[in-house]
Amino acid sequence: MKLSHFQLVVAVAERGSIRAASRHLGIAQSALTRSLADLERELGDAIFERRARGVILTPIGEAFVSNGRVILNHVRRTGEEIRQMRGLGTGTVTVGLSIAIHLAVLPHVLRPFYVRYPEVRLNIIEGFYPTLASSLRDGSVDFYIGPESQGKVSPELSREVLFQGRRTVLCRQGNPMIAARSLRDLADARWISNSITMTAEDEIGLIFRDFGLPVPKVSIRSQSALTLITCLSNTDFLAMVPMQWTEFELTRKTLAEIKIKEKLLAPSIALVKRADMPLTPAATYFLDLLRRSIERRILRGAN
Repeated sequence: MKLSHFQLVVAVAERGSIRAASRHLGIAQSALTRSLADLERELGDAIFERRARGVILTPIGEAFVSNGRVILNHVRRTGEEIRQMRGLGTGTVTVGLSIAIHLAVLPHVLRPFYVRYPEVRLNIIEGFYPTLASSLRDGSVDFYIGPESQGKVSPELSREVLFQGRRTVLCRQGNPMIAARSLRDLADARWISNSITMTAEDEIGLIFRDFGLPVPKVSIRSQSALTLITCLSNTDFLAMVPMQWTEFELTRKTLAEIKIKEKLLAPSIALVKRADMPLTPAATYFLDLLRRSIERRILRGAN
């Protein structure tokens, strides 16, 4: 079994056909087909089930691709680490960051990162752990910082809690409810949810129930910062968001905080990464910058 076998199989799996994979890899379709046949003989089982319009993975193939992605990403990281240690600041850093980290932390780390690594490409994904878990497991995402997931993470991943999250309530400037000082005053409002739970009312509803209040009406469900900003700015709806939203310079003129007396806790913010796959120097430096920015915020009491 060779490294090229993993490259071939992963390419076919990702593109859905041998023809598309051969074009992507720049090798003859016949050569790719022979290599796959040799590998399947070696394994003693089929990796792909051939269909009229491409191929699909067999159970054996799914296991092979899952492990293959880990191996290929480990090899990629090793090569980038060596080049970066030699002073060749190239490569890619791929991270998953929640909306709160995007707003309050990311703006402070981009310039210092590119002073040291001007040729490294950053791939930054706005997302949450459930949507990034598989990419963290196979190493295609270097690390994630955001709300920790409920329950255990996969055994190959490590999790470190960075700080306890807090929420606040936002509305547009001029909203009639801006003077409210209690969650009870907002019980009849219409809400925009940025929850990642299956039912949008679940997360915000639990908070209202904890204060003995009925579950509010969620009119819009948002899964992106842009959607949330657009909807808040153009309606009298409210949103319960991480406290870090109040630090975002671009929305201070359009959005306002409703300063209610209740302390609204949010999930802890955690760092998740693969435990057995070291980060490259560039990824390590980017993570260090994020950590230091978070620590400065904690010292200022900006949670």
